[in-house]
Amino acid sequence: MDRMDSRVLTVGFDLDMTLIDSRPGIHACYEALAARTGTYIDADLAITRLGPPLADELAYWFPAADIPSMADLYREMYPAIAIAATPAMPGAPEAIAAVRAAGGRAIVVTAKYEPNAKLHLEHLGMEPDVVVGDLWAEAKAVALREHGASVYVGDHTGDVRGARTAQAYSVAVATGPCDERELQEAGADVVLTDLTVFPEWLARHGHR
Repeated sequence: MDRMDSRVLTVGFDLDMTLIDSRPGIHACYEALAARTGTYIDADLAITRLGPPLADELAYWFPAADIPSMADLYREMYPAIAIAATPAMPGAPEAIAAVRAAGGRAIVVTAKYEPNAKLHLEHLGMEPDVVVGDLWAEAKAVALREHGASVYVGDHTGDVRGARTAQAYSVAVATGPCDERELQEAGADVVLTDLTVFPEWLARHGHR
């Protein structure tokens, strides 16, 4: 897409299963929520569907009227349970560094609650220029456009839709719940195995 020719390269990254492996922390948090509320939650299943907003997953386990309060409780418990348990994805710090080395800006646009997204990045020593939370799929285009992102990197078909809505180049990584075929069919411009190959890809394609 032509926006890759912009003067200042700005690359957006998704968070869960793109920059961080949030499965251990989220699994523990769902187990804690189940224990606190007495409601059965299949945490093993829940972590296979990461990407969409928290409310979407809670809808499988709680009545609609309870979802706002359950989301608040989950987010309240999250920092103490999930942050330390969550590692960076392989190649994540190097991917952000590669954008900086190319003279660009790295931003994070995620569906995760923004304060918790920032805690993850701070804990792992990753320092993007901007962090925007609470946006999913096509809505991510709002932040991508606002910050002039010409590339968006994510692991979910929702991330591909967000990139395409923003007319950004969609770089997908097959490290989350969507496989290479799903990402390609959703319209990703390129699918990488993981972020470890992103610096090489950026060096070859980031300024074309």
